[in-house]
Amino acid sequence: MSTTQDHILRGFKATLVSRAIYMVSSALLMFVLARFLLDPDGYGTLYWVIGILAVVQLLADVGLGKSTARYISEYNEKDPGQIPYLLRTTIAYKLIVISVVGSTLFLFHEEIAALLGDTSAAPFLAVGVIYIVVNSFNGFSQIAFQGFNKLGYSAAIQAISGVARLVFVVALVLAGFGALGALFGYIVGYTIAAAVGITILYERFYRQYEPAEEYESGLSRRLLEYSVPLTATRSANVVDKQIDTVLVGVFLTPAAVAFYTLGKQITDFVLAPAEALGFTISPNFGEQKAADQLEQAREIYETSLVKTMLVYIPAAVGLVLVAEPFITMIFGGDYAGAVPVLQILAGFIVLQAITNLTSDSLDYLGRARSRAIAKGGTSIANFGLNILLIPMIGVIGAAIATVITHTVYVAVNLYIVHSELSLRLESLGRSIAMICGITGVMAVAVLLVTPLVSNLFMLFAAVGLGGFTWAVLAVVSGLLDPNEVRAAIT
Repeated sequence: MSTTQDHILRGFKATLVSRAIYMVSSALLMFVLARFLLDPDGYGTLYWVIGILAVVQLLADVGLGKSTARYISEYNEKDPGQIPYLLRTTIAYKLIVISVVGSTLFLFHEEIAALLGDTSAAPFLAVGVIYIVVNSFNGFSQIAFQGFNKLGYSAAIQAISGVARLVFVVALVLAGFGALGALFGYIVGYTIAAAVGITILYERFYRQYEPAEEYESGLSRRLLEYSVPLTATRSANVVDKQIDTVLVGVFLTPAAVAFYTLGKQITDFVLAPAEALGFTISPNFGEQKAADQLEQAREIYETSLVKTMLVYIPAAVGLVLVAEPFITMIFGGDYAGAVPVLQILAGFIVLQAITNLTSDSLDYLGRARSRAIAKGGTSIANFGLNILLIPMIGVIGAAIATVITHTVYVAVNLYIVHSELSLRLESLGRSIAMICGITGVMAVAVLLVTPLVSNLFMLFAAVGLGGFTWAVLAVVSGLLDPNEVRAAIT
């Protein structure tokens, strides 16, 4: 195993462990809130407001975090003395932008709630000012550590935010504060994570670099300029991930928001490993491009793509097959409306797995502008399709719009990656065809036992049968090496 591969594997392990902690805590939170503490209306209201705050959040964050990480990655190699200047500049810019956005939200929270058609959301939006501030610095610390390629710190901060959020959300809802208490729980969790992250960033990184004699001319301007396409991309990401939830709440009911949110949260849980891998490998592309080692970058990307598809194509098909008993047995019959949403979003799982590998990598390859154009176009299309389909066919319209537009975005991303790295398409095509064959056999095995599923034990047995069939075929085909699996988990 090469030094680069070994470094990626260590980073992946750390990131995957943190994502596992974060996603398990998120899954527990989702389960406890939906099953025991909030009815579909309360659950839908909470996550509708969080969706609105995510839209506001992008105005507060813009693309400064990712832009800073990109230049940290570059200057850590060629001129580390510029890094203290980069960090100081970024923090100053962030404080200015957050002050403007937070003040505006606080002053007009009642008008915004009325404009969205639900005045009861006003107190949530007022509290949301604090949510935006603390979550902004929570996210920034994680992204900055990614730029330093110190993924263990990013992993730790994310794990802390997930566990703290779970504890305080459940505690405040049990104390009788309802959905608003749940939002306060999110705030406390993110506050703790942000405080730890910024402290580590200051003590372990900022103070360890001796500042250069002067700030490189034009670097501050380039930092802002590169944040522009990243802001566009982030805005488009929010449109894809959150605006559909907001529109479901505007056109339909809080219960419909609950069904749609539950489907999306389950897909987020399934996607955690791909997100961890993409987060891990992306800084290496910037380093290897700077060192003119694009063949090695291609090898990393192709291997990661094949391994990811080996997991996610079968996982998506399996989720379609067991969605109905899974939703009704785990979350209760009140959430049966989430079943068709989850089945449609299974297609999104495959697409988003590719995106998680590709998007950050393009940023580090210096192709943020190209990706921003693609993301902006497909996000506008997604917004339009949501407005068209949600009133016509209900909550599944939002899921259909997401899958259609994301398909186009993934295709464009892959084209850009190919133009940078000259991917070996024939070899990739053979591997994907083999994965589809394995998936077909696995699906037949699951379909044979699905009619017998009448309780949780039988549900897990059906999933286990599918997993066993997949594992055997993956090893026999040569696509999965048991030694690599052992190396990844030990």
